[in-house]
Amino acid sequence: MNKVALGVFLGGVLGVFDGLTAWFTPEVRNEILGIIIGSTFKGVVAGLLIGLFARKVDDMKWTIPFGILVAGTFAFFVAHMQGKYYFEIMLPGAIVGLITGYATERYGRGPAPKAEVAR
Repeated sequence: MNKVALGVFLGGVLGVFDGLTAWFTPEVRNEILGIIIGSTFKGVVAGLLIGLFARKVDDMKWTIPFGILVAGTFAFFVAHMQGKYYFEIMLPGAIVGLITGYATERYGRGPAPKAEVAR
């Protein structure tokens, strides 16, 4: 699977699990479905950006921090909209970015080399 597709797929799947961590905060359990949908969307967008970055840079030592930064930033904005639960939202979000960055760089395929035209 190419790096962008893998990033989007992983971001979405891990976003579901990110949203499910809201179950551990009893005050928001009645909003769990909306949280899971939002976290999945956030994971897909972060995965897209991470996959594009991994395709362009192709270096693990840059892709992992970029993944943490992107997913952590999205999680920060979500937490800021809530006005609370910063740790509970940002930690799983950053972990999604870390795993997506690692797996995209490690297991994703880069773009196919361009064929040279014979003259």
